[in-house]
Amino acid sequence: MHKFGIRYEDKYVMERRVALIPEHVKELVDKGIEFEVVKSAKRVFTDDEFERAGAILVDEVTNSTVVLGVKEMPIDFFEDNKTYIFFSHTIKGQSYNMPLLKKMIEKKVNLIEYERIVNEKNQRLIFFGRFAGLAGMINSLWSAGQRWKELGIQTPFLSLQQTHEYNSLDEAKEAIAKVGDEIRENGLPEEITPLIVGFTGYGNVSMGAQEIIDILDVKEISPGDLTGEFVDKHKGENTIFKIVFKEGDLSEPVDPQRDFVLQEYYDSPELFRNKFEKYIPHMSILMNCMYWDDRYPTLVTKDYLKKLYENGNPKLTVIGDVTCDPDGSIECTHKGTEIEDPVFVYNPETGKPNMGFKGYGILVMAVDILPSELPREASQTFSNALIGFMPDIAKANFEVPFDQLELPYSIKRALILHKGELTPEYEYLKKYI
Repeated sequence: MHKFGIRYEDKYVMERRVALIPEHVKELVDKGIEFEVVKSAKRVFTDDEFERAGAILVDEVTNSTVVLGVKEMPIDFFEDNKTYIFFSHTIKGQSYNMPLLKKMIEKKVNLIEYERIVNEKNQRLIFFGRFAGLAGMINSLWSAGQRWKELGIQTPFLSLQQTHEYNSLDEAKEAIAKVGDEIRENGLPEEITPLIVGFTGYGNVSMGAQEIIDILDVKEISPGDLTGEFVDKHKGENTIFKIVFKEGDLSEPVDPQRDFVLQEYYDSPELFRNKFEKYIPHMSILMNCMYWDDRYPTLVTKDYLKKLYENGNPKLTVIGDVTCDPDGSIECTHKGTEIEDPVFVYNPETGKPNMGFKGYGILVMAVDILPSELPREASQTFSNALIGFMPDIAKANFEVPFDQLELPYSIKRALILHKGELTPEYEYLKKYI
């Protein structure tokens, strides 16, 4: 039976989440599974809670053979032949984490990637996505209020705080509801009407973000409705309009004679080009909530933003880049930001960002660990999904050949490395290392 270690999260100062909560640690301890937990003053669940659950508190993970974390682990952290479970951010061949993957190969470790714990339909089973969307939307509304203030416009959104300032998700939602009450009573400044919020994607992240905006008086419209004429027609109205963009709204075949076919888009994205730019000038806030990798067309390019600003200050004020891919689908997102320094203003003329709310350009909110702004609820939900797999991982014999390895289907599919070797499904990563 493997002994589990829960490490201290050190990538970000305000990373407060944990993969397994004390309640679930106790369930596993009661089944004979040992735990050691590295002490942490910032973790949302206290050391005392883990100790009462039966875990041994330690200064460093010592003799655990399976180590759990949330974010990437330091490159010098890995020990030979152990098993590590965390978000490695390697499955897209991300260049910044290839040295990490290479080190794990050298150490002959087993790597289980949360992002690839999926069912037979390839649907993710363990994720923080909803909480990224929730926190991302709260942060973006707060950011919009602050940015409009910098532009000399006072709005009801000024009463909002950054997500982590609230004690709970319920408290944050109450604050959003009060903004809705104020809009109904006093309206919105005409300069920002109609207030239009666009969402790319329709998965867990997008649904979380929509859960927040739907607290306000929102009317959903289709992408086809979003035109300059629509904006002019609804000027001065206090309704907040919501639009959800799907793949076919974002891209079109390069060959104008071809129809958009979703499976073809997934299989051969090089045959498609961006058509999203026609919508960008008409939105107030863009929430980027969809999966993207560099095979797909870029949604918002730096060149496009430069052209947009050459015609004067556009309507689009805030981009909430929840997906947070550096130099990715939102090309001006040069990096993920930290909770304590969450936003920057991108200057489309110079191509340079300026941290904070001041400056010429468009404000980008790109916090890399948004779920950690709701650490208790996010950890609870994540742990609920993970605990069922832990007994099988505890019993697994990782020394046998991969094809003989007895693990639940979803965990075996998530095994990127087995004894330092890329497993069959992930051999494509060799070209990135």
